[in-house]
Amino acid sequence: MTDRLFARIATAVAGLLLSFGALAAAGGPVEQAGTDIGDRASLQRGAQLYMNYCAGCHSLKFMRYSRMAEDLGLTEDEVMNNLNLTGAAYGEHIVSSMTAEHGTQWFGQAPPDLSLITRVRGSDWVFTYLKSFYLDETRPLGWNNTLFPNASMPNPLWEMQGLQRPVHGEVDDIGEPVVAHLELGTPGSQDARQFDQTVRDITTFLEYVGEPAALKRQQLGVWVLLFLTLLTFLAWLLKQEYWRDVH
Repeated sequence: MTDRLFARIATAVAGLLLSFGALAAAGGPVEQAGTDIGDRASLQRGAQLYMNYCAGCHSLKFMRYSRMAEDLGLTEDEVMNNLNLTGAAYGEHIVSSMTAEHGTQWFGQAPPDLSLITRVRGSDWVFTYLKSFYLDETRPLGWNNTLFPNASMPNPLWEMQGLQRPVHGEVDDIGEPVVAHLELGTPGSQDARQFDQTVRDITTFLEYVGEPAALKRQQLGVWVLLFLTLLTFLAWLLKQEYWRDVH
């Protein structure tokens, strides 16, 4: 019975991993995000960018302003004056001011909560997605995305990135042209390197939001390693003292 139960659990876990892997890879290859949630400056920049460009539509319903301030090394005044754009209380969750009804009316569906987006899709997927928007006159909002085709979302970062246009290659099985790559038609306010860092900062912040405890684990990990090192040294000294008497 135990072996059978273990086999079922292993099969279920493998299936979940395959499902998430297929979901992350959907739409084409992804770029390495290069995120580091231990980089507090990147987290702070990412929080500012997210609140300015993403929070108008997307909530972070599992994150409180107060928790974000504590983890990111921000004061209450800094959060309430610079990051809280909805007038919520300091201890409340980060919820968008956009209602589900307005989201459905404007975008065809309510924008999803992004608290766990990096847990589901992966940081590399989010990083690549934010870089993959292009102009598409056939879409209701005039935008499309090579990684997530027909996404019901405009490019929130177009002023910094610029306007990308598709270069089509071969046609697919149903005769539709396939986007071979994107080219920058109109430059934005940032060059490619700067924009990569902007997207990386947002992705880093979302990675933190998906698992805030990871920051604590990193901090505790250093102390655990130091403790184990000290314990090993003391054990070695004890061994030396013991064998001295034996010999």
